Amino acid sequence: MKSKIMLFAGILMLAAAAIAADPPKSSNSTADPATISTTTASAERTSEAENIRAEGEKRFRANCSRCHAAPHKFPPRMMATIVRHMRVRATITDADMRYILAYMTQ
Repeated sequence: MKSKIMLFAGILMLAAAAIAADPPKSSNSTADPATISTTTASAERTSEAENIRAEGEKRFRANCSRCHAAPHKFPPRMMATIVRHMRVRATITDADMRYILAYMTQ
């Protein structure tokens, strides 16, 4: 029992370190035409990323939320390992796994 508590505490500390290591986002607004086209392309990628995230959230709720609460933020590498292990246990399709992983790592 004590080892499980220590493992859980270690995972929480890793999650806290990952969150603390995130650099703050800076806003850079200029009226340069090159920036505008880059911003448009960036907005399209953002929209696509939001769609993938929304689909991942939907699939998380359908497949994972029966047993798990809202996802914690872990490093992408750790989350990929967790999702792969749970994929086998929950018989999640490969496509669902990819969407769920995208949702949980953003």
